[in-house]
Amino acid sequence: MKSVYSVSQINRYIRRMFTEDYLLHSLMVRGEVSGCKYHSSGHIYFTLKDASGTLSCVMFAGRRRGLSFRMKDGDQVIVTGSVDVFERDGRYQLYADQIVAEGAGILHERYEQLKKRLEEAGMFDESYKQPIPSYIRTLGVVTAPTGAAVRDIINIAHRRNPYVQIILYPAVVQGEYAQDSIINGIHALEELGVDVMIIGRGGGSIEDLWAFNEERVAEAVFNCSVPIISAVGHETDTVITDYVADLRAPTPSAAAELAVFDYQRFMQELSVFETRMREQLLHGVALRRRQCEAFARELRIRSPRARIRDQRLELDRLSERMQLLMDNRIRLRRQETDLREQLDLRMESRLKTAKHRLELAAAELSFRSPLQRLSGGYGFVRDEEGRTVTSAAQTAPGQHLRIRMRDGEIGSRVEYIDREGLTWEKTKGISG
Repeated sequence: MKSVYSVSQINRYIRRMFTEDYLLHSLMVRGEVSGCKYHSSGHIYFTLKDASGTLSCVMFAGRRRGLSFRMKDGDQVIVTGSVDVFERDGRYQLYADQIVAEGAGILHERYEQLKKRLEEAGMFDESYKQPIPSYIRTLGVVTAPTGAAVRDIINIAHRRNPYVQIILYPAVVQGEYAQDSIINGIHALEELGVDVMIIGRGGGSIEDLWAFNEERVAEAVFNCSVPIISAVGHETDTVITDYVADLRAPTPSAAAELAVFDYQRFMQELSVFETRMREQLLHGVALRRRQCEAFARELRIRSPRARIRDQRLELDRLSERMQLLMDNRIRLRRQETDLREQLDLRMESRLKTAKHRLELAAAELSFRSPLQRLSGGYGFVRDEEGRTVTSAAQTAPGQHLRIRMRDGEIGSRVEYIDREGLTWEKTKGISG
């Protein structure tokens, strides 16, 4: 049995088919506008048609920036967008992202080609852009002498700084002679030596603004030695000079604000700087005064006169100390002399005492000296080993003895022993 699908399923399937088709994601469609309706929500509903067919289209409010003119029935346009299916109604339509008049489409292509070529040549590089001076005296303006643009520039410039000089070059900004007029204006103001230059005009279609998309005008802007602000059209309008100029302003009014400093604000800032400088100056003076006072005190302390005075005081103090030391040394010497005298007296007394004792000892020693006794007929007896013999009991018959006399030594042998005259023993076989 064959499957039965709901309407929603079929619409969803068809939408998936449209979504998966890459060709329908981004395409350009040429046709005539029919049934154009601007809805209160901001959306634009219209139909594109040609000799053999029609195509429903919608541009949502969020995409209105892609439309630079008021579209109406009968306009020949080129619509850029994608084709998709609206599931609820089961119909497909073109969702527009950008709409340009058919002639404008050719200009847009030329614009993109020139933009790519100049970008590759480096004319858009930030390194070539000159800074806009913060404070200017002369402002050059290249624009039409009539219209809202020049009035806005003059009003805003004089409001911000009534002393700024505005030099206007009345240029043709639209049509066949526009590019030569703009180029001549740039060269003329450059020769006058203005501080800053504004080139621009009010809004319009791409055809109206095309003079600022010319290569010769871009080269004149790039080669100008004076900083240039490009202010062409409204904020949504972009031209080649916007990329080449040193600064791009969304509108001529904004260009005047960027070029001319606010004099009142400048004076207020100047007053603030003056007050701050005065405060810093007073603070610096007070600081330097304190430093000078400190240096003066230091100078008084370190001055030669003060140093001489201090050294004199130190000299007096050292002199007193030296005198005191000398007095102490003299007193010590006197004490030393007294002590030596006392010591000499004591030593002399001790020597006398010691001498007397020595004389007594010498007399006692002389009395007790063996030699003294020996001189009286006595002798000093020792055995063969040198031992002193003081008793007869220490001897034996036949024993050799040495007798020390006053004038020499006698060797002898014991013949007999007489023990205090009590007994006599005679040794036999012993010769004298």
